[in-house]
Amino acid sequence: MIDQQLPAHDAANPAPPVETDESDAGSGSVVALLERIASIVLPIGVALYAVLYLGVEQMYATFGISPQQAGIDQSVLFGRLMGTLVLVLLFGIPALGFIVGLGWLINKVTGGTAGRAVQAIRRRPWVAALIAALWCGATYWGFFRFFGDVGFSVMVVVAVGLGVLTFLVPFRLLRRKPVGRAGMKVLVGGLTGLGLGFVLILQMSEGAADLADTGHASLLLDTVGFQDQWAVLKNGDDDKPLYDGRWMMLLGETDSTYVFYDCDKQETFRRGMDGTILSQIQLDPEREKGFTCGSMAEQE
Repeated sequence: MIDQQLPAHDAANPAPPVETDESDAGSGSVVALLERIASIVLPIGVALYAVLYLGVEQMYATFGISPQQAGIDQSVLFGRLMGTLVLVLLFGIPALGFIVGLGWLINKVTGGTAGRAVQAIRRRPWVAALIAALWCGATYWGFFRFFGDVGFSVMVVVAVGLGVLTFLVPFRLLRRKPVGRAGMKVLVGGLTGLGLGFVLILQMSEGAADLADTGHASLLLDTVGFQDQWAVLKNGDDDKPLYDGRWMMLLGETDSTYVFYDCDKQETFRRGMDGTILSQIQLDPEREKGFTCGSMAEQE
């Protein structure tokens, strides 16, 4: 009987380590999939909230004031955004479930080919790093739009340039170890949240400009907690209407002072609370078709 000997391991020339993903063992588990999604969604939400205050500043700058002058600080902003967070959860959880279910269905219809293709891409570090790098480059679209108009073709060049020149090699190096892959997910999620945040800032700024022109807030402004509140002002001493009884939009209050926006004159002004009574208060009033602000400003 001839003894079969296994080849000895060459200590001087060890075999190169096989690069695997930290979640390969549970790649078929729905729980593992949800964990991977949560690891990306969380930094997106944190970065989005961090940028949101810049959007609030741009929104109130349309009326010539700062959020602090309207009584908006971080605590007030967080309180107003609680309703927004509830709406995001109500719509986001079913959307996430639909995406997971759709991916499972596609994998079943293709006989597991789709899942194997995704895993094959993830096992190729250069391909996975390239996809993540191009995605991170594309997230800068909102940032560049914040400072100027950027066309689609220009953004494609910017996304490819930023991705290949700045993110590709670092992402490839990060994929060598599990802690690096986790860090890459956080970085990609953070940049995604920042990119979405700058897009949201643009939309909030445009919505505030439309509000100043039309006197009607958009759904986006209502979602982020802007109070489209209007009132007729009366003198606190003799209870007589002020400003010919015209409607004024209440932007906020701070230091015993109200901040109003005069839609007819398109001006922002302040009045002390002691000498001002708010009457006939309306929230998000209906406007007739074609209504615009500035009727008295045009006459002057």
